Amino acid sequence: MKKLGFLSFGHYALPGQQGPGAKQTFQDTVEIAKRADAIGVNGAYVRVHHFAPQIASPIALLSAMAAVTRNIEVGTGVLDMRYANPLQLAEDIATLDLLSDERVALGVSRGSPEPADKGWQAFGYAAEADNGADLARRHFERFMSALRGEGVATSAPLEQQYPRMYRPGIPLPVMPHSPGADRRIWWGAGSFDSAEQAARDGVNLMSSTLISEADGSSLGELQARQIERYRTVWAEAGHDWTPRVSVSRSVFPIVDDASRRMFGMQASSEQIGSLGEGRQVTFGKTYAAEPDEIIAQLQADPAIQAADTLMLTIPNQFGVDLNVKILADFAEHIAPELGWEPAKER
Repeated sequence: MKKLGFLSFGHYALPGQQGPGAKQTFQDTVEIAKRADAIGVNGAYVRVHHFAPQIASPIALLSAMAAVTRNIEVGTGVLDMRYANPLQLAEDIATLDLLSDERVALGVSRGSPEPADKGWQAFGYAAEADNGADLARRHFERFMSALRGEGVATSAPLEQQYPRMYRPGIPLPVMPHSPGADRRIWWGAGSFDSAEQAARDGVNLMSSTLISEADGSSLGELQARQIERYRTVWAEAGHDWTPRVSVSRSVFPIVDDASRRMFGMQASSEQIGSLGEGRQVTFGKTYAAEPDEIIAQLQADPAIQAADTLMLTIPNQFGVDLNVKILADFAEHIAPELGWEPAKER
């Protein structure tokens, strides 16, 4: 593990419910990113869900985080490609990447089960597969083509152009273009097969907080096999650069009486369950212990040892100070023993 980030699920309370609402949650996320940047944390990532009280349109939020930070990368974990206009997303990401000095780390995927029945249809998109996998694939391929600067439209006859910029009939890319932004895209893989496809596609691997395999092995063991298969296929594909790999964990360091009162009973074991898609999945555990014990547990986790980036899932509803304390305690007491390299001043 070289890099440390936080992953916020962005939960907020609806009117009439207890807890921070959408406005406070978004503002808190920006402030957590700002303070995490001062600590040297390498990444600030947000989960994206539609038709739910969570972050749904992340580009504005990522832009706000980038505007108040200098070194931390900003991104998603993950954005649902079934809902995305691929060409507009390519324009948005290139713009943000240029504004942030190449600090975008966008995680995308097919998306997870959701409250809406084929909610992407309300956004104007159609799919043949019940889960929209074919739609996500089409959008992803078009997005990557646009982000790489390939032509996605054709120039009009000269007399129809305003302003007159191009020879008629030539391929036109979207603008702006941020060279190398395509190498900062991650696929959120929840299975072995999706990890192998990510390798063929030439994008980084963001291994999920769960995995759609369940044979009794631990999440770390399953993800380590997933990462190994990803890297094998990557090498076979002949890509000319080295990709990054991330895993996520829920970790609460207990370093004082305050953290003991708050997190002393939070530790949990791994579970096998279902997301309602007809297959068993392995859910990760929650770590809550003193630093030496957590260090030993994480050092024994083969996926953390295989990955270069660890994302800590944070309880964003608990506010800025508590979440910054979790990150600061982890950075001070645990991360150095795992090989962490704090973000460098740009």
